[in-house]
Amino acid sequence: MPQHSEPTRRQLNTRILSVMIFTFFCYLSVGLPLAVLPGFVHHQLGFSPFIAGLIISLQYFSTLISRPQSGRLADHFGPKKVVMLGMVLCGLSGGMTVIAALCSSYSMTSLLLLALGRVCLGIGESFSSTGATLWGMNLVGSIHTARVISWNGVATYFAMAVGAPFGVVLNQWFGISGFAGLIAMMGLVGLVVAHNKASITIALTAPRLPFRQVLSLVSPYGLGLALGTLGFGVIATFITLYFSSRGWQGAAMTLSLYSLGFVLSRFLFSHMITRFGGLVVSLGCLVTEAIGLFLLWHAQNVLWADIGALLTGAGFSLVFPALGVEAVRRVSEQSKGSALGTYSAFLDLALGLTGPVAGLLMNHSGIRSIYLAAAVMVCLGAVLVGTLLIKSRRQSLGGVG
Repeated sequence: MPQHSEPTRRQLNTRILSVMIFTFFCYLSVGLPLAVLPGFVHHQLGFSPFIAGLIISLQYFSTLISRPQSGRLADHFGPKKVVMLGMVLCGLSGGMTVIAALCSSYSMTSLLLLALGRVCLGIGESFSSTGATLWGMNLVGSIHTARVISWNGVATYFAMAVGAPFGVVLNQWFGISGFAGLIAMMGLVGLVVAHNKASITIALTAPRLPFRQVLSLVSPYGLGLALGTLGFGVIATFITLYFSSRGWQGAAMTLSLYSLGFVLSRFLFSHMITRFGGLVVSLGCLVTEAIGLFLLWHAQNVLWADIGALLTGAGFSLVFPALGVEAVRRVSEQSKGSALGTYSAFLDLALGLTGPVAGLLMNHSGIRSIYLAAAVMVCLGAVLVGTLLIKSRRQSLGGVG
């Protein structure tokens, strides 16, 4: 079929799925070690919980720092090569973790290998996910950007959800080398699949924008994303402690309801971004998320906490693709990878800051306060998006006039 012809819905989904496998491999590699590595560092290597947490955080900060660069490389060399490099780095992280497990009797050597592997995984994550998303956008065209970003998100959260418990099982059966070997194997398989897949080239019709200009264009939408991400951060990180402080049971079910709201919203309403525009949809989503967080803060029993988590998940679900559509729309085809990487970095930054900032607030004002604070921040995000929407409509009316 010629590239310019309009594909059917089934063809669109097939094309997107053909590159989303790299996102799935990437985030399964991220999820597998999460529940196991801290215990290995603390109990087997003998380091403090702080060091164990630092080893985990190395990956997040590596992802944050490398996000913009991954987008620029994808624009310059094409998403296929960036995905291949990302798969190599993810695989290397697994190989280094295997060696670290074999060297566990030499604690410092093992720790340094783990740290290097986490850095490789963080950079591999940004390269693989950004490259795969841009590859999908090139395969189906800019008009389907929202669909590509939405499916990419589903692959991300599904892989993370199954990765952590599967990593625990593999660790019980085979030790650290169990999940680390799987990560190495997925990196190799992903590299081979990406190498054998045809690349898509976009003809250069305009010069690429400098990074400073891309950051200026994308940052309002990235800031809205960062504020919306806080709701996800405080639920994922602190919901278990919140339930414990209230004397409640069922935190796992509340997390499941959050995930259910997220996934259902992605599948049922992602088409609304194309129909109504990213700003309108993200505004409604942020309001829904804020209501959910307010319910969590004010919940007097588990039922209301569950409803709040469900609404928070449903609301946050479309914030990333809705604002992402608007962000990449502001740049030319030659700079979309840079825009996507820069935009995604705001999510990484928000997740990286949520833990320590919420922890400080919790120590000062109690754990309930973090949900009120997150709700207020999400409301500020809604105000920001509302302002962008008003500005956009005024510009549209001015253009018509």
